[in-house]
Amino acid sequence: MPDSHRYTSFELALRFAGALLILFIVAPVAGIFINASGASLFDTATDRELLGSVWLTIWISMLGTLLLSVPAILFAHLLAKGNLPLPRLLNALVDIPIIIPHPAAGIALLGVISRDTLVGRVADKCGISFVGHPAGIMVAMAFVSVPYLVNAARDGFATVPVRFEKAALALGASPWRVFATISVPLAWRAILSGMVMMFARGLSEFGAVIVIAYHPMVTPILIYERFTSFGLGYAQGATALFVCVCLLVFVLLRFLSSGGRRHAEG
Repeated sequence: MPDSHRYTSFELALRFAGALLILFIVAPVAGIFINASGASLFDTATDRELLGSVWLTIWISMLGTLLLSVPAILFAHLLAKGNLPLPRLLNALVDIPIIIPHPAAGIALLGVISRDTLVGRVADKCGISFVGHPAGIMVAMAFVSVPYLVNAARDGFATVPVRFEKAALALGASPWRVFATISVPLAWRAILSGMVMMFARGLSEFGAVIVIAYHPMVTPILIYERFTSFGLGYAQGATALFVCVCLLVFVLLRFLSSGGRRHAEG
């Protein structure tokens, strides 16, 4: 049976705007795969330097996400429950890494972790040099991406009914037990979504990382080097492979976000 719905001019404008925006986003990404030749894609799939760089990027971003997840989730719970002074200011401070230019973020981090700082000297005695080291890359990735986890977890904890937590406390449960058995299980989809977003954002970081550690090369820096040294054609295969990795993370993120919304609505 044909659809008898007649679209108003407003609905048509909305659909046209949406189609234009989707085209603006999808066309450049699709162009990467269209313009990359089959030979370059084959060479990319067997490029040990690139594959090693992709693996380095993945595990460093994952490690930074895991290490920062505990303090980020605990702080997000505190923000959600409003047990802090100046909550709006604290929420704004959390978003600073998103707002500032990322090369500036790298320079700011160097002022804390370079060899001539207190943190740098302590790390050097432990055999760690952040500059030009995977540890420095992890710090840069985590710095620019942790707000995504804090914000997602905070919003998830805000949906947890306070009466459940108060009832558990009244029955004698400790705050830690309430947090572990009530708050986290009810907010876990939002927390997991935030962790995936933090991981994904770390994967794509360039500006802060290149200031702290040009080597070892994470994939965004490797792609940039190949583009500046050999041109667009040489960089397209590497870009296509890395975009595939990022798209897989994106699909996972959207799946988790959709699941979180259905859980909240249920």
